[in-house]
Amino acid sequence: MPKRTRNFILIVVTIQIILIVGLLALPSVVQAVPGRYRVALQERSPFLGSLAEEVIERVAPVATALPAPSQADGAAQVDIAALIAVQETATPEPAVAPAVVPNPSDNPEPAAEPAPVPTTTLAPTPTPSPTPLPARVVLPGMGVIKQSFNNCGPANLTQVLNWYGSDITQAEVADYLKPNPEDRNVSPWQIADYVNQFTTDFRAITRAGGNIDLIKQFVAAGYPVVIEKGYNLPETGWWGHYLTVYGYDDALQELYSQDTYLGPFDGSGRTDGYAEMEQAWQQFNYTFYVVYRPAQEAEVMALLGPTLAMDFAMWQYVAGLAAKEAEARPDDSFAQFNLGTALTRMGAITGDNQYYQGGAQAFDKAREIGLPPRMLWYQFEPYLAYMRVNRYQDMIDLADATLETQGGRNVEETFLYKGHALAFLGNVIGAREAYREALRVNKNFYPAEIALSSIGG
Repeated sequence: MPKRTRNFILIVVTIQIILIVGLLALPSVVQAVPGRYRVALQERSPFLGSLAEEVIERVAPVATALPAPSQADGAAQVDIAALIAVQETATPEPAVAPAVVPNPSDNPEPAAEPAPVPTTTLAPTPTPSPTPLPARVVLPGMGVIKQSFNNCGPANLTQVLNWYGSDITQAEVADYLKPNPEDRNVSPWQIADYVNQFTTDFRAITRAGGNIDLIKQFVAAGYPVVIEKGYNLPETGWWGHYLTVYGYDDALQELYSQDTYLGPFDGSGRTDGYAEMEQAWQQFNYTFYVVYRPAQEAEVMALLGPTLAMDFAMWQYVAGLAAKEAEARPDDSFAQFNLGTALTRMGAITGDNQYYQGGAQAFDKAREIGLPPRMLWYQFEPYLAYMRVNRYQDMIDLADATLETQGGRNVEETFLYKGHALAFLGNVIGAREAYREALRVNKNFYPAEIALSSIGG
């Protein structure tokens, strides 16, 4: 064979090998592209951005849902209805700084507020204000801040603090809450912790189980309310988001808010119908937070009412509400997820493992119905419930499903709970690595620091 022919064949074979290796490596390469660069490309060149997203979708598609349980829970099933209605007489221990050492008796999730003595009866619906509310209220001067990449948590808090007169910037808030710009989530408890620990003029409280009437009460009393909600984008599917609500109109059945991602950015605000907002809000258990001045604390607690002011009463109420929604809509995975969250939080307050088992059952049902693949970017109680009932493989399965995407690898809680599962299974080296990854995502995530220290990291 002539030398020129041999060289030509060698070149062709080499090119083929390079192409094959490149195609095999392509999914990992495109998944490693930081999300903020992808967003920047879309903003600067929509055509190139769309083309890039199409390529990414083909070579590294996102799952359509989180995995369903691989096998039925072998533990004895509990009566969830009885758990919700049971009278709670034991006095729970006060909530303290989270102890995340892998131990079934510890609660690794920080409580947003100290846990008071629970109510002794099924919590009623939050009490409405005895004073008739104005038909329309719009708080003046609520500006809008365009968030940087995936920064709705710090941006919404900055909007509120600026409205109160603080000159703090989005970058300053994010410097602590989200030091890694690729971090995909800032939880409500983290926001409240930040306000309560690092500001002297303000306090914050985060609660679940809100409703439109409660938002109206706060707005009418002069408090903007930040809610956590779900929304669907046509191109990319379901996400979590924060909105700052600063007005309402009963005649039009509308809420007015500032949206740091979708705008508008001319200060005119976003308009959502009561029913539309409630549907999106339900996907995050009607969670909200309120920022206030220390002298206003008594008024804020009065507006919350006795149910939402007390941790156990609040979660008992939320569990009852979620159970009713699940009964009315059997295919509503969010209702089942909310029920699991409430039961898990009741378990964290009381230490009663029945609540964790009930939570695991509800989460199993939610997974069977189908949960958005990004669900565990924002809410993490399934890990806690499964951990308390010794279902460590379920924790790993959910974490691994979340870690399949570049965005999921930038959620510090995913690594925290995978680390817990590995530690329980005796894989200390793997647990140590997971905790370090959590701190890589967010160097200020102190639950991972505590966990790492507990295993000699």
